[in-house]
Amino acid sequence: MSIKAIFFDFGGVIARTEFQAPRQHLAERLGMEYEDLVRIVFESETARQATVGKIDEEVHWAATLKALKLPADGREALTSEFFGGDVIDRELIAYLRGLRLQYKVGLISNAWSGLRGYITNQGFADAFDHMIVSAEVGLKKPDAPIYHLALEKLGVAPAEAVFLDDFIENVEGARAVGMQAIHFQQPEKALDELKLILQDHR
Repeated sequence: MSIKAIFFDFGGVIARTEFQAPRQHLAERLGMEYEDLVRIVFESETARQATVGKIDEEVHWAATLKALKLPADGREALTSEFFGGDVIDRELIAYLRGLRLQYKVGLISNAWSGLRGYITNQGFADAFDHMIVSAEVGLKKPDAPIYHLALEKLGVAPAEAVFLDDFIENVEGARAVGMQAIHFQQPEKALDELKLILQDHR
């Protein structure tokens, strides 16, 4: 069966933490370990609720500021430093735009309510035929329903789709519903794997 759609994750794939220094400096200034800071931001109860849209992203950041004992009006300073080492892979975005000439391209991201606005503001919403953001749909990876919804939105069968994600459990979740999936660890290697799959399923 030929491949008709390719889905990408956002964090860790399109946007990646290439430089750890800003986040490390922030952790040191707060008197905590890097891993503990990351856990508070991404794995707290409010982070989980924001991921499935039970609370707005702003509510999560307010709780995070409180947990870190930072001023309530310090959200902008915190996020700019926390994400200071993150880089958007513009070459990958150009590649996605190229893929759209032949395939449907989608996003499946476990993300908070601000992601769609961020992507639009950064000027690459046009790289996707459809974006599935967990906070908007109340579903998350690696649970099967979010993959089924993404497939339905692009009108393709699982066997006609490939998914790239940096978390192995999300890759396995996609494979469990019948999609082909690639564990994204190094951009060049992942895209080489994708090209092979596309060649084999013309």
